[in-house]
Amino acid sequence: MADQLPQNIRDALQKRALEALDHWPVRAHEPVLMKYRENAVFRVTLSDGRPAALRLHRPGYHDETSLRSELDFMAALRHGGLDVPSPVPASAGASLVCLAANRQFPKQYADVVSWIDGMALGQTGTPLSQSSETQAEIFFRIGHAMAAMHDLADAWAPPEDFKRPAWDGEALLGEKPLWGRFWDCRGLSQDEAAALSALRDDLRCRLTNVQRSGMDYGLIHADLVRENVFLTESKGGVAFIDFDDAGYGFRIFDLATTLLKNRQEPAYPAIENALIAGYRSRRALSDAALQSLPLFMVLRSLTYIGWLAGRPEIPGATERLSRYVAESLELARKLDAGA
Repeated sequence: MADQLPQNIRDALQKRALEALDHWPVRAHEPVLMKYRENAVFRVTLSDGRPAALRLHRPGYHDETSLRSELDFMAALRHGGLDVPSPVPASAGASLVCLAANRQFPKQYADVVSWIDGMALGQTGTPLSQSSETQAEIFFRIGHAMAAMHDLADAWAPPEDFKRPAWDGEALLGEKPLWGRFWDCRGLSQDEAAALSALRDDLRCRLTNVQRSGMDYGLIHADLVRENVFLTESKGGVAFIDFDDAGYGFRIFDLATTLLKNRQEPAYPAIENALIAGYRSRRALSDAALQSLPLFMVLRSLTYIGWLAGRPEIPGATERLSRYVAESLELARKLDAGA
């Protein structure tokens, strides 16, 4: 998405990145814009020659305490042996720097994290390139690493001021969902809005019933899509990046997020089985919890409607919104069909 930005926006982001880098010991060359979604992410080179990622955080998305907490969580996971980025302190010692508002940007925060060598598992909307057998092997490793992440999160004692969002029932289906009111947003037809509103009411009942049986709940990544899973040559060959949406949630939500955008893969049944088997090779996952996986795939799908509706500047937003609505309603129909 970064290469689709107008040149004037790219130029402004480049200047902002150079302003941020005044706070870190880096080599004097141009930062390279790699990604522009919630954050603008640049590849930079530290003064000792190591590559790193500079992140300019989306203004107003997370406050200072939440951003510091994200860095604390990543550092704890890295300390526990999980292959994730770790904070790189600025020259003054802090891991997070506040950039003052100027004519082009409001006040925002910046940080630098270590670079993960490897390549993304894939891109949403593009078929996976690996063979079916290799895909199964990869998703087994992803499941194992995800379970390790949940284990480390449970064993970690966050600092007293730790603050991250909650992906609970209210955040998914309440009046003010984390990613927006998917049933009541710009771009929906009257029929779509009515169908999504009715679905919301139905899902609230389903989620309440599921929670009565007990659900594994704790710190999760919350966005383990293909782009945020890297294939590497170390530590089991899997790394996780982009903890921007990490918070407290149902552990099955992480599995649902990883599976959702792979539903159209010819090898999807093997992918799902491998992910679950990999997870269970490290951490308990009950059959009762697995029965709720289709429900959480619907819940995950709905979040993208609210997210996209709040970002109409994204190329192809109108077409993507229609596709997201159709996908969510299709998944919901399968809940009753038992598929």
